[in-house]
Amino acid sequence: MAESADMEQLLTSFKKFAVHGDTKATGKELNGKNWAKLCKDCRIIDGKNVTATDVDIVFSKVKQKTSRVVTYEEFQRALKELAPKRFKEQSKEEALDSIYKLVEGREPTNVGVTKVAKAKAVDRLTDASRYTGSHKGRFDESGKGKGREGREEIVEKTGYVGAYKNAGTYDEKMKAEK
Repeated sequence: MAESADMEQLLTSFKKFAVHGDTKATGKELNGKNWAKLCKDCRIIDGKNVTATDVDIVFSKVKQKTSRVVTYEEFQRALKELAPKRFKEQSKEEALDSIYKLVEGREPTNVGVTKVAKAKAVDRLTDASRYTGSHKGRFDESGKGKGREGREEIVEKTGYVGAYKNAGTYDEKMKAEK
């Protein structure tokens, strides 16, 4: 059977997959989606001997009837069920050790996650320093958006026309005349 250090790594992997994608997860229970991700990321699903359907069936078998998650003990039972199916040529103990080795120390991968597009056309279209016309006024020199100030014309209620150069000089003229 596997050593205690290996079982620690198995527990660590279980916890990492249990909290993956769920901010409220405690790491003590693994849901069906994360169980399927664990099996896929750790290459338990090989497409020949073990398929995604097999993984779902084993998950349904080991969990309690009313539950939607499995505990660490149920997780170990699920691996025990999948081991002989995944490693047909090995004995039950060897198969279990092999499947534990697949899972130990692994963590969820983000392969296939959408990344920022890096194409010349996209760079050219999103470079705020090259904007012209009315769009140029929406960004400051550093390329950061100005918010509402850049989108809408904010009316100054001073009583002067917008382009009047001598705004605010009326009071000074009136004092000079007196």
